[in-house]
Amino acid sequence: MAVELDRGLRPDVGAQRAELGPLLGIALRPGESWYLIDSRWFKQWKKYVGFDSWDMYNMGEPNLFPGPIDNSGLFADPEIQTLKEHLIDELDYVLVPTEAWNKLVNWYGCIEGQQPIVRKVVEFGLFVKHCKVEVYLLELKLCENSDPTNVLACHFSKADTIATIEKKMQQLFNIPCEKETRLWSRYMCNAYEQVNNLDSTVQDAGLYHGQVLLIEVKNEDGTWPRQSLPAKVSGFSYNSYSCRESPSQSQPGICGLSNLGNTCFMNSALQCLSNTPPLTEYFLEDRYEAEINHDNPLGMRGEIAEAYAELIKQMWSGRHSHMAPRMFKTQVGRFAPQFSGYQQQDSQELLAFLLDGLHEDLNRVKKKPYLELKDANGRPDSVVAKEAWENHRLRNDSIIVDIFHGLFKSTLVCPKCSKVSVTFDPFCYLTLPLPLKKGRSMDVSLVFAGLHRRPTQYRVVVPMMGAVSDLCEALSKLSKIPAENMVVTYVYNHRFHKIFQMDEGLSHMPKDNIFVYEVCKSSEDGPECITLSVYFREKRIRQFGTSSGTVLCGQPLLISVPKHKLTLDHLYNLVLEQIGHYIKFPLTKEYSSVCRDSGICNGSSDGCEVEEMEHQDGDEEGREKASETDSCQSEGCAHDSLGKEWQHHKKHLFTFSLVNSYGTSEINSITTEGKLLKLNSYATLAVDLDPDTRKLLFDEQESQAFEKDESMLHSQKKKTTVALKDCIELFTTMETLGEHDPWYCPNCKKHQQATKKFDLWSLPRILVVHLKRFSYNRYWRDKLDTVVEFPIRDLSMSEFVCDPAADPYVYDLIAVSNHYGAMGVGHYTAYAKNKVNGKWYYFDDSSVSVASEDQIVTKAAYVLFYQRRDSKQHVALSLPAESELASEECDDMDTN
Repeated sequence: MAVELDRGLRPDVGAQRAELGPLLGIALRPGESWYLIDSRWFKQWKKYVGFDSWDMYNMGEPNLFPGPIDNSGLFADPEIQTLKEHLIDELDYVLVPTEAWNKLVNWYGCIEGQQPIVRKVVEFGLFVKHCKVEVYLLELKLCENSDPTNVLACHFSKADTIATIEKKMQQLFNIPCEKETRLWSRYMCNAYEQVNNLDSTVQDAGLYHGQVLLIEVKNEDGTWPRQSLPAKVSGFSYNSYSCRESPSQSQPGICGLSNLGNTCFMNSALQCLSNTPPLTEYFLEDRYEAEINHDNPLGMRGEIAEAYAELIKQMWSGRHSHMAPRMFKTQVGRFAPQFSGYQQQDSQELLAFLLDGLHEDLNRVKKKPYLELKDANGRPDSVVAKEAWENHRLRNDSIIVDIFHGLFKSTLVCPKCSKVSVTFDPFCYLTLPLPLKKGRSMDVSLVFAGLHRRPTQYRVVVPMMGAVSDLCEALSKLSKIPAENMVVTYVYNHRFHKIFQMDEGLSHMPKDNIFVYEVCKSSEDGPECITLSVYFREKRIRQFGTSSGTVLCGQPLLISVPKHKLTLDHLYNLVLEQIGHYIKFPLTKEYSSVCRDSGICNGSSDGCEVEEMEHQDGDEEGREKASETDSCQSEGCAHDSLGKEWQHHKKHLFTFSLVNSYGTSEINSITTEGKLLKLNSYATLAVDLDPDTRKLLFDEQESQAFEKDESMLHSQKKKTTVALKDCIELFTTMETLGEHDPWYCPNCKKHQQATKKFDLWSLPRILVVHLKRFSYNRYWRDKLDTVVEFPIRDLSMSEFVCDPAADPYVYDLIAVSNHYGAMGVGHYTAYAKNKVNGKWYYFDDSSVSVASEDQIVTKAAYVLFYQRRDSKQHVALSLPAESELASEECDDMDTN
């Protein structure tokens, strides 16, 4: 059901655009309320008012009218209206300020029963302030010390104070306000820590999603109940980390890190850095203390370096099997707001932040000099490279530069004047592209135009950068339906969210809910056909008043109709034939009398007026027309006649309305006078069902059933493997700059699409390799699961280094950050080689187990850490028998 307001209250589309435009551009301010709107509804509104220049020519079209605000697509549970997990700003929803929300509600109303999704703007960061709307509130589990089994879940903002939580707990557990209380946080089983600072926020206290908070009430004699518990049982911890003492002495460095709530990405990155020998030795030997730069404006007052040092010392103390890095995460969140919450993040992005943060906190240069960059101007590469490196060290001199920094050579050539520009730039890690596959598989559902035939799922292989026409051609080969008779759609919430054109790229197409419809296209010698969108709606009578509302249901249809046959009777027949396979038989006599009273909506904005539908069943001409076969000759488009019982009742099962493309608002009435309907292609009709008809006559299970083509039974093509050197070669391949990314040529005095080539000039002691597995754009989020074959030892990089005087570069692997699963919803782990005993270990949050070398190279490998050999370093090329080291847990891992 929907709440719609009188159209007289709604300004014209130009005024709407002018009023909302400035409001949508205002900045976030702490404490303000913003509202979430389903991006699909909002995009429909933008089309209707011509918000973007490319939509101006269609603005105000009735079929684009968005109807009432509908956020149902954002809810995981429509009843209690809980948000789906992992919703993404701009892709799944848009945020609008209060004033904009109020205007939209006044103009369009909202779906009845839906509560507004309102959230507060929260300020993050210590020095660099960063405002964002807190879409997901933090769930904490609350209990009393006297009854810890009675746990209540409650949601709080990260900006709420501990005092606010304490007050809420006193209310929930009926604790008198005059009673003295204190809070404890639990991070692991029997590991509690008192929360002392009531003025600190949830964010500053390091509380995470699902954490248990316990409230303790002071005894009448002035003592506290928890004081009587032995220290071992209570697990009190007064340092910065909650640590679990190992029953026996642990190996230094073999220490797991507890997941604080979607922090596996951080744990993976930290385990890789922890097992980087020169960096860890630097902190364990306290050499960092003399080099902390508290006054660097680009640094973090040395606090990141100090927090990291404390964490490393705990991990390498040999006293803990695992620990909770809460205070380290809190410090990171203070300086990098993007990591302050408990949403899944990227381990490589955290690594980049940590390396840069540690560098600035430990920069030995107290006052950076101003340096003017010089072009090569034909000078030898060795001279220009040396100058660039020396200039870099004049401003950047730290343990991070010593260990992780190398030098790129970048060459740009102007295509017009052949001007060559050579520069040398430092880098901290290599981001390598993965060779893209030429094709990919897609699962689509084909909806046939024939009678009594279920939709069928197919798996087709299409070019990686292909068009919709390629998808249709591939599907045609499997289904034998001509590609020109196909229309590709994206179905969402029982409606067509998008109908694709044949020349549109597949990279803009979502991966799920793609339905291809068989339609009859007009031919030169045949009748002109139009294609109509058909939605199914259930009419619901409101409790008060006689007007009715509707909700979309079922699978939408695309139906082709010869223009000379576009009457209501013929349209009725076509829809019945399309849905015939899920209508229950026989139709009951009791129900037929109810059906005869059905009416149709006349399209008024205030509700639906009911008109009596009269059909001349004795009209032989009408009956012949209703059962007549279409003249369209495409295979599968012929319409068979129905059984006599169906013919008798078919006109009483549902009614039609002409609606907007969103299916929420009626436009005009559809008469039953037998005249030709004046409709354009892709006009949208609604089939309106009353609840009794839908329940009694429609087989819901059958309506959602589908067949699977044998192509679905074939496992997807095994993913090809590529060598790490292939990725390096791709990185160093010459490319032409894009049209939107030109280079300014100093000779031509204009931007040119120059050729660009990267080369490696010098490499660092620790080479960090980032495999670029994730790809993003407005419509497409994907992860490349290609297996990259990388060597565990003896990685020779000399062939890629263009400095002719360079010493040999040979590397051995020391750590890998892994990512399993899809983008945004996966899990991070790490493999790392312990510098003390030379064995490999698998780190999965708090769990640590021995690993073997043959488990390390998988499709999950995301960031690789290599250590360079030199003449002073002895590297053992043989290890104990790997089969003796492999653990049962590692054997169960998926390494496909």
